[in-house]
Amino acid sequence: MDSRANILQAIARNQPVATPLPDISTLAVVDYDSVEKFTTTLEGIGGQVIEIETIQEITSYVNKYFTENQRIISTLSELSSVAETDWQQDDPHSLENVELCILEAQFGVAENGALWLTEAQMGQRVAPFITQNLAVVVKKTDLLPTMHHAYDRIAQAEYPFGLFLAGPSKTADIEQSLVLGAHGSRSMTVFLMS
Repeated sequence: MDSRANILQAIARNQPVATPLPDISTLAVVDYDSVEKFTTTLEGIGGQVIEIETIQEITSYVNKYFTENQRIISTLSELSSVAETDWQQDDPHSLENVELCILEAQFGVAENGALWLTEAQMGQRVAPFITQNLAVVVKKTDLLPTMHHAYDRIAQAEYPFGLFLAGPSKTADIEQSLVLGAHGSRSMTVFLMS
């Protein structure tokens, strides 16, 4: 018998014992409060969470932290008193001076603080990245516990572009200095709506 045949026979004789695969179903019990976990996770990666009851509270927030001469855009028509709401067809280059962009997410993911946005929610693909500060509205009832649940939710959806976005832009260098806002928004505020 040649060495090739010896090797193949040795491999055939030395098969591992079959073990059942672990259960990774999304029906597994999640033992945390999704709102609390989302908040803790997002704040841990540099974001801010503000719980609100109505959209009007966002108007108050904008009036408190931003001035009239700062450019604010939103895809939410309810915010037309404090933000431009008709910018979606503008040349993307014209958004270079946006101080605050306010969008609404389809849902959030508690385990990693991510929000799911499609191009329809963004207005333009560049919007969440070109703005200096990003604010996203999501309903507490739309917080999913895990990414397994998130992928189940978008599995059959049709959209030309979508992304999970978590916290402000971040980068770090070899000196282990974390920089927020290096390649995108400097801050991210999530308004959790009841």
